[in-house]
Amino acid sequence: MAVRTHFENNNEVGVFSRLTNAYCLVGIGGSEVFYSCFEAELGETIPIVHASLSGCRIIGRLCVGNKNGLLVPSTTFDTELQHIRNALPDSVKVQRIEERLSALGNVIACNDYVALVHPDLDRETEEIIADTLKVEVFRHTIASNVLVGSYCVLNNRGCLVHPQTSIVDQEELSSLLQVPLVAGTVNRGSPLVGAGAVVNDWVAFAGMDTTSTELSVMESVFRLNDAEPSQITSAMRASLIEGMS
Repeated sequence: MAVRTHFENNNEVGVFSRLTNAYCLVGIGGSEVFYSCFEAELGETIPIVHASLSGCRIIGRLCVGNKNGLLVPSTTFDTELQHIRNALPDSVKVQRIEERLSALGNVIACNDYVALVHPDLDRETEEIIADTLKVEVFRHTIASNVLVGSYCVLNNRGCLVHPQTSIVDQEELSSLLQVPLVAGTVNRGSPLVGAGAVVNDWVAFAGMDTTSTELSVMESVFRLNDAEPSQITSAMRASLIEGMS
């Protein structure tokens, strides 16, 4: 299911939210329409946390996370960190990160298994990403852009990248991420797919300007139509129990 919404008339929903299979963070001070849209799709399956980071609402650009963890910039206030830790499931590790490139959502893109990062990220940061999010980390660009988090959005089933990504790059990225990959746009032709949409394994949210063609591309690449949260969480539980036994 792919849904259109906006944050106070701003269609860059990926700027004001961070969505994973285990939780969803939304920026504070938005309109009821924005929150009710997330509540309707996610309310019964995962916690939706209203939060700010460093006093800012652009949490989708400042933090990055998956079902295993959440990385926030070093400028995050203690009260904000405590609020997020209290609201998230105990299995999610929340970690502050000292990194010069502090808009983590712009420089890192990840799902539950793999992360793409800005080529100039600190080595130490790379280790923290691998350790906290439990992912393999690859330094890469997308259509020659270093801001991989802005030009790519992915879940565990597919990935949408900048429309000018070359076929060679697409094939390389697809083999690194181990998911099918499509070059496309959101919000009526915007290449900023990471800023214009958020997605997990069963739902995607994109800006109000997103066309029905763009939505159907998202639904097919992320395989949202054959995904139900209950099936995914029960499959995750089954594999977890299998892994522990």
